[in-house]
Amino acid sequence: MSPSLNMIHVSRVAPSNSNSSESLTLPLTFFDLLWLKHKAVERVIFYKLTDVTRPFFELVIVPNLKSSLSSSLSHYLPLAGQILWESLDPKPNIVYSPNDTVSFTVAESNADFSRLTGKEPFSSTELHPLVPELQNSDDSASVMSFQVTLFPNQGFCIGVTAHHAVSDGKTTTTFLKSWAHLCKHQDSSLPEDLIPFYDRTVIKGPPEIDTKVLKIWHSIDKPKSLKLLPKPEIDSDVVRYTYELTREDIEKLRERLKRESSSSSSLRLSTFVITFSYIFTCLIGSGGDDPDRPVGYRFAVDCRRLIDDPPIPLTYFGNCVYSAVKIPLMAGLFLGEQGFVAAARLISDSVEELDSNVAWKIPELLETCENAPVESQFVSVAGSTRFGMYGLDFGWGKPFKSLLVSIDQRGKISMAESRDGSGGVEIGFSLKKEEMNVLIDLLHKGIK
Repeated sequence: MSPSLNMIHVSRVAPSNSNSSESLTLPLTFFDLLWLKHKAVERVIFYKLTDVTRPFFELVIVPNLKSSLSSSLSHYLPLAGQILWESLDPKPNIVYSPNDTVSFTVAESNADFSRLTGKEPFSSTELHPLVPELQNSDDSASVMSFQVTLFPNQGFCIGVTAHHAVSDGKTTTTFLKSWAHLCKHQDSSLPEDLIPFYDRTVIKGPPEIDTKVLKIWHSIDKPKSLKLLPKPEIDSDVVRYTYELTREDIEKLRERLKRESSSSSSLRLSTFVITFSYIFTCLIGSGGDDPDRPVGYRFAVDCRRLIDDPPIPLTYFGNCVYSAVKIPLMAGLFLGEQGFVAAARLISDSVEELDSNVAWKIPELLETCENAPVESQFVSVAGSTRFGMYGLDFGWGKPFKSLLVSIDQRGKISMAESRDGSGGVEIGFSLKKEEMNVLIDLLHKGIK
């Protein structure tokens, strides 16, 4: 019998200072426009509480989460607003008006908490009821919505759906840290490193870049529409799996690259390069042995650390990510004994090539992704080990598991730091069952 979800209620939460007459308009920058119609980012964070009952959930957990959400939104007003595209405006804006609110759903599930947070594969479709929908139409789009779901005597989870054109992973997780901080400390003020920076003048780009990015979106979908591209249908045989590379595993792989690469001194052997190269090689191996298959990869880069003229504060609110893309490549390069080294060489070079001029390359980046061969195995990474998802303690301990739900399309994977803080990496996959079985086998064999 498949698990069922019981909706308890849906309410609206306003920022705690929403009775003021303050409105706020933020123009979308070219970094934001890059993600304008991209499907929303969905995340679910599980908290294990074996003695949680429905009364405790409804009388303690939910009110605390709602009141602290209201407080944190008062620091992050744009998240309660909407994306609007007025007929005379050349591009959309994020607009917050007094009385704007976010959707907050409270639900109860009879699913097996330990299966959804465990180490074995389970059906991807089971996660979807745990994340809320995001309203969007041609002329307006909601920015963020929330859902809290009880698993009686097992725990609860927080589902968050975010519009990618408003916030990248860094902004969303900084907001979640603010919410957790205010909930745990029953406070209304935030530490300096959680206060968002809204000044858009720090984002400098080449002339006409907004127009160029919008023109590419117009060629894909109808002009001036804020409707997100449709979500792909998820087949019933698609499963989720989280694999952990421990710090020792990463060290082992680092030594192997040093041994097997003729010029390992020029390789950038960071945790990210080693992890992604290994995962990429295993994924290509799981996709079949035809050496002529087109393959490629993409990973996001936080430009707050890259651009220094003018410098962009780490607390900058919005999107500030660029994607490093390599396509098309041939699968054969990664299928043999030297596949791992070949992947590490390419991914290391992709990281080394990043510089402060990335903004200038955004239109060609969009075109490259658009022109990727349809049948190619294109591996892209969401999430980051730098976000600190496992530090999100709302007052009931740190998360038991954090999963990116929106990787449910072929080739997408997620990355996060290990829960135990030991320097390992958690990688999330969503694949057809047969392919996943092959992948799991390759992941474990390669470490042995």
